[in-house]
Amino acid sequence: MMLKVEDINVYYGAIHALKGISFEVSEGEIVTLIGANGAGKSTTLKTISGLLQSKTGDIEFLGQNIQKVSPSKLIDMGIAHVPEGRRIFQQMTVTENLEMGAYSRPTAELKDGMEDVFNRFPRLRERSKQVAGTLSGGEQQMLAIGRALMGRPKLMMMDEPSMGLAPVLVQQIFDIIKELNKSGTTILLVEQNAKMALSVADRAYVLETGRVVKEGSASGLLADESVKKAYLGG
Repeated sequence: MMLKVEDINVYYGAIHALKGISFEVSEGEIVTLIGANGAGKSTTLKTISGLLQSKTGDIEFLGQNIQKVSPSKLIDMGIAHVPEGRRIFQQMTVTENLEMGAYSRPTAELKDGMEDVFNRFPRLRERSKQVAGTLSGGEQQMLAIGRALMGRPKLMMMDEPSMGLAPVLVQQIFDIIKELNKSGTTILLVEQNAKMALSVADRAYVLETGRVVKEGSASGLLADESVKKAYLGG
């Protein structure tokens, strides 16, 4: 088991945001968390990343408890988090952003990592000297993914990668997610576009107000009438 989350409870002050959430991700899978705004999806990723702390339970990565591990150490261990809203360094160039993603890697790996990202995202190669804040939304999302890849992650957590993108770019981002997974990266995906998320995932968990209310194969949930009605516009 690559990631095991067991009974996590997270509070924002008096607000009980996550209420005993448990789920797991096996090596090589794409697992998606779907649910309405405020269901706790982003909070779950932030808790795994060490940005928020759970009052209870366990979070294990490759058999090791990571609840007290710092976010920077988690990157070293192989967990990358592509945050909601991209969060790239707007004033830096594309190349400088990518270098920031590799700060924990040996310098010798920098060139290979950069070449790998540019091969996956030829648009970033074309824009390598451009200031990141001037890129289009889709290019900024590619840069956020590329920056995460520079750390050579085993598990990539992606928070709303399609948010704010035109439909043609949404398809492109999901093709990239499938390609990353095919080349060996395990993916935990949080996504408002439930139909797209379920179409690429192996398994899914449905969150409602901080609880997991349904889980199953992605294809099974795509066909589930209650899921269709609530999240797929069916």
